[in-house]
Amino acid sequence: MKPWYPFRRSCKEVTALVIAREDRALPWQDRMGLRLHMALCSACPPFERQVLTLRNAMRQWRAYSENDETSR
Repeated sequence: MKPWYPFRRSCKEVTALVIAREDRALPWQDRMGLRLHMALCSACPPFERQVLTLRNAMRQWRAYSENDETSR
């Protein structure tokens, strides 16, 4: 068994972690597994960027919506 094996994650696990990270802080083992996987995988970083883009868009929409309601 390789020493980094406990940090190894599948793409399915990583996508769940990326989404879970939006709601809560991840334990250090999950953060390390996520970082290691992102360094080696070519498919998961674009998914992470999509999640971040959606989060930023929702933040801007909420700010716009709140500003629109207060100006009435």
